[in-house]
Amino acid sequence: MASDSPESLMTLCTDYCLRNLEGTLCYLLDNETLRLHPDIFLPSEICDKLVNEYVELVKTDSIFEPHESFFTLFSDPRSTRLARIHLREQIVQDQDLEAIRKQDLVELYLTNCEKLTAKSLQTLVSFSHTLISLSLFGCCNIFYEEENPGGCEDDCLVNPTRQVLVKDFTFEGFSRLRFLNLGRLIEGVNVETLLRPLASLAALDLSGIQLNDVGFLTQWKDSLVSLVLYNMDLSEEHIQVIAQLRKLRHLDISRDHLSSYYKFKLTRRVLNLFVENLVNLTSLDISGHTMLENCTIPSMEEKMGQTSIEPAKSSIAPFRGLKRPLQFLGLFETSLCRLTHIPAYKVSGDKNEEQVLNAIEAYTEHRPEITSRAINLLFDIARIERCSQLLRALQLVITALKCHKDDKNIQVTGSAALFYLTNSEYRMEQSVKLRRQVIQVVLNGMESYQEVTVQRNCCLTLCNFSIPEELEFQYRRVNELLLNILNQSRQDESIQRIAVHLCNALVCQVDNDHKEAVGKMGFVMTMLKLIQKKLADKTCDQVMEFSWSALWNITDETPDNCEMFLNYSGMKLFLECLKEFPEKQELHRNMLGLLGNVAEVKELRPQLMTSQFISVFSNLLESKADGIEVSYNACGVLSHIMFDGPEAWGICEPHREEVVKRMWAAIQSWDINSRRNINYRSFEPILRLLPQGISPVSQHWATWALYNLVSVYRKL
Repeated sequence: MASDSPESLMTLCTDYCLRNLEGTLCYLLDNETLRLHPDIFLPSEICDKLVNEYVELVKTDSIFEPHESFFTLFSDPRSTRLARIHLREQIVQDQDLEAIRKQDLVELYLTNCEKLTAKSLQTLVSFSHTLISLSLFGCCNIFYEEENPGGCEDDCLVNPTRQVLVKDFTFEGFSRLRFLNLGRLIEGVNVETLLRPLASLAALDLSGIQLNDVGFLTQWKDSLVSLVLYNMDLSEEHIQVIAQLRKLRHLDISRDHLSSYYKFKLTRRVLNLFVENLVNLTSLDISGHTMLENCTIPSMEEKMGQTSIEPAKSSIAPFRGLKRPLQFLGLFETSLCRLTHIPAYKVSGDKNEEQVLNAIEAYTEHRPEITSRAINLLFDIARIERCSQLLRALQLVITALKCHKDDKNIQVTGSAALFYLTNSEYRMEQSVKLRRQVIQVVLNGMESYQEVTVQRNCCLTLCNFSIPEELEFQYRRVNELLLNILNQSRQDESIQRIAVHLCNALVCQVDNDHKEAVGKMGFVMTMLKLIQKKLADKTCDQVMEFSWSALWNITDETPDNCEMFLNYSGMKLFLECLKEFPEKQELHRNMLGLLGNVAEVKELRPQLMTSQFISVFSNLLESKADGIEVSYNACGVLSHIMFDGPEAWGICEPHREEVVKRMWAAIQSWDINSRRNINYRSFEPILRLLPQGISPVSQHWATWALYNLVSVYRKL
């Protein structure tokens, strides 16, 4: 089973401080700007954690509110020290980087920060003397600046700015920079000019950049140990340059095989060239490549026996020249991954669960297009077979969903995989902490996407959890999301059915505070609208029955919700449903159970005191629907009404004595050993009817109810 150990004290304190900045580290200046208390000094270990965790919270926790002035807290290195920070997506803007420009950053990862412009290039220069590792992956606007075309003020209103590519920026002065990621760099930037000042690069990522000439890479042939050229259309010239980089330990020339513009085909000769020249290689990724010629050993020559990672037994002929097995070999979406003997400790591919999990692990951060396809393969494994590395699979899918919250493909495949990975078969292997992480990413998906498939997958996954217990830590949020689904004008029938079922389960067996809070969110009105629509369609299906059941649960010992039911024409819908669906026993039971809750509220009982309502309740006393359930619940409603005494009987027809007589007859007809649909949270409403002499029939109903409960359900 996965560990349920608590988070570290550092993590807990960081989370608490970020959620309570004003009460811990900061005060508000002029009621709007955060300022650090003057007596505080925070070292880099704490500051890095605060910034990185802040970015994570903004991205993944919808309840967390970002602060515009957060980064200004780290503007003065005399009180705060930053060293290694990772910033993502829309969270960071030019002014945020500008706020921390005095810090001596060693590591700065900027991933898909599309709001950053050329202003941030100048800020980067502030870190040039200390920066060792820099990532600008996906920062597609960072080489653009806004230029005013000039002219009068009127011209500015018509055409205020235009985007101009900055071409004169270089990494001049970044003397300590060793690791650089320029993945998805905007077209038009001269990469060779940009990089030329860097004296001794150790790692370079040029993913998604199309370069006809990469000869400039040889200037780092004595220092470059990692080179990533993912999705670069290669040529013979590229291969010759790569072969000269003899210090390389990691080489990635993989590609997305669905992209059609690639002309280069991998050959046996190219792999031989790599093996012969790149003798230090421990990691190679050739995923997505089409092999122009057969690189495999003929089956007749292949060594039999157990699967081996020894190069001498390799099923891939060129790799028999390796001196030792590779640590990692990327073969995802290639035919080579299905071979028997592959000389690598870890292989990404689509042959089995291990290879698929390796692919998700390797490509999640920067290659969502590949990751979504790998997760789809995991989905098939979890659906058809048994997943043998459940905890690893779950954690990888959770990470992918968090990292790519706005990627539709990953949200669709990830949420589908979670449904199978969290079902009852795997439950004992999952810790409370892990299951909570699943719930949070599922709710993130529901929040971000109104798309039918994502919503259905997320709702189905929630059904795998114990409700309401496992969802209680996100109780308000999950109810709001479900009600939002049910309030949409155009609804998918299957999602509607699942969402109503979840709503019903969420308000069953929870305390009154929860029910009142959900009632104020519009729960009662939403259910009544669903009922009204089903009535208009003359349809009594699961949605109709679940809606009445949900109303039954949410009104239990909750007067405010009972009042809402009456105020929103609930009784009118009750009568119409009774008339339209006279044979629907489950429906009748749910409706009468709900009205029993309403009748328990003394202040609301006068609204039930009409000839029409009392006649309906009286007639239902003789109902045999659903065993004794409908008759029992109708008698319960009348028992509470009778408890108010003869003076409260404000109608002429039917006579009180006549109704009392019918109640006695109904109670006498019930089998005391009847097994019933019991869902009592407390006996207080029943016990209330016992010590009194106003209405003996009410007392008799309550006594019968208690005796039935304690004799048939002894464990209560």
